[in-house]
Amino acid sequence: MTTNLNWWKGGVIYQIYPRSFMDANGDGVGDLAGITSKLDYVASLGVDAIWLSPIFTSPMKDFGYDVSDYCDIDPMFGSLDDFKNLINRSHDLGLKVMIDQVISHSADVHPWFEESRQDKTNEKADWYVWADPKPDGSPPNNWLSIFGGSAWKWDSRRLQYYLHNFLESQPDLNFHNPDVRQAHLDNMRFWLKLGVDGFRLDTVNFYFHSEGLEDNPPVPVGEPKTMGAPHDNPYTYQRHVYDLSRPENLDFLKSLRAMMDEFPGSTAVGEIGDDFPLKRMAEYTSGGDKLHMAYTFDFLNTPHSPEYIREVLQNMQDIVGDGWPCWALSNHDVVRSRSRWGADEDGEAYPLITLALILSLRGSVCLYQGEELGLPEAEVPFERIQDPYGIPLWPVFKGRDGCRTPMVWDKSPLGGFSTVEPWLPVDQKHLSLSVAEQESNPDALLHKVRQLIHWRQQQPALVNGELSQLDVGNPKLVTVVREYDGERLLAVLNMTNETQQATLNCGEIELLQGHGFQSILEGQNLTLPAYQACYAKLS
Repeated sequence: MTTNLNWWKGGVIYQIYPRSFMDANGDGVGDLAGITSKLDYVASLGVDAIWLSPIFTSPMKDFGYDVSDYCDIDPMFGSLDDFKNLINRSHDLGLKVMIDQVISHSADVHPWFEESRQDKTNEKADWYVWADPKPDGSPPNNWLSIFGGSAWKWDSRRLQYYLHNFLESQPDLNFHNPDVRQAHLDNMRFWLKLGVDGFRLDTVNFYFHSEGLEDNPPVPVGEPKTMGAPHDNPYTYQRHVYDLSRPENLDFLKSLRAMMDEFPGSTAVGEIGDDFPLKRMAEYTSGGDKLHMAYTFDFLNTPHSPEYIREVLQNMQDIVGDGWPCWALSNHDVVRSRSRWGADEDGEAYPLITLALILSLRGSVCLYQGEELGLPEAEVPFERIQDPYGIPLWPVFKGRDGCRTPMVWDKSPLGGFSTVEPWLPVDQKHLSLSVAEQESNPDALLHKVRQLIHWRQQQPALVNGELSQLDVGNPKLVTVVREYDGERLLAVLNMTNETQQATLNCGEIELLQGHGFQSILEGQNLTLPAYQACYAKLS
């Protein structure tokens, strides 16, 4: 095990969606024993850690993002002993273990909420966000749920509304109550004592609301709708001033960081969905006393031109300062990057050059399961949809099931994932891209991804260095310089399907090998074939 307490800084984190990774007990749903059985494969990629999407006890109306017991494993996935085995095996392989923490809201069957909704005087009466109706009986304000409709649900026992930013079955906890904050810190301490190395904090800017319950204003005419939700969702029509990203959250994050500092080497990455995400990232990760890093959505959308990428990097430098981003191209909530960014690109070369992009930036990296195989978005027929987000918005928005289908381990009809029909169908076009098929082909993408990650992990400037952009006279190229401990490393990336030329004007240049890309350098003149990258040391 590494003794580097800052392993997370520049680390590569492999995200596992437990329901869809590996089914060990033959019920069609992935589980902890299945994950443990595949950890050697994950470690072979050269990553530093795994991140598990929620595994806690849950009614599964939002597939674990509705927690009913914060200190136990859902039987669907196994037991606490299974989880301990997973931690031990991970640590034996040099992998850290991070788990989701979904603390802005709970399931409506959580004992806390079942007590809170009984009346206005019980011990948990103020543990959730309750509000009286307007005189006409309507909700207290105009706040909307991301999943559609009002963010308020009427409860006939208390004769009040409760807040739910997501499903009606996911009531929001009241973080203005110090007992709520302490309960969550205690729950996280439980997992840290068990051996967990860190947390991915779901919707980390949703913890607090304005106690004044003011109406959110509309997005001004002509300004972009910037929230991380589909633009056909009315949620994006509001500026979310009063229902999230409240200033009180900073003090809670400081308390969280102080607790985590009691466990040296632990880390927290926050998911930020906000109208101004980079500003929020700067607030939440600067100063070394709040979050260690924050998850950025900048590459989880559709724009991917070199101009857009350079703009993102410039904004990151201008706004985030000493904060630390965590980059991702795909996750369990968005269309897979091969289909979203690379639908019209080379299906094998493009996924590799986009991965090279985020591995070349200042920050940490999340790699979503199957991304190393170049999996495209799966087609899930309407009758097999499971995602509660997708059903009401179909067909304009088909939900998130297409990126959550089972991992493909071999080319058998069920992909080697299970012995029975899985909870989501295996897309047959994935089978030719399975792990077994690519392992047997030395030219396959999987081997190239392994090579690139292992090489990158040996480059201190790429892991830890500061970043600046360099103009090489060709706007179709993305060019950055990473500098660390006196070393300057140049990365030039051609994400287009055409050969590109550039004049570097960088003084003495030493081309680096071992990363798997091809380039031609004659003096200061660089030729980059389509979907290739150049890495070099600068004197």
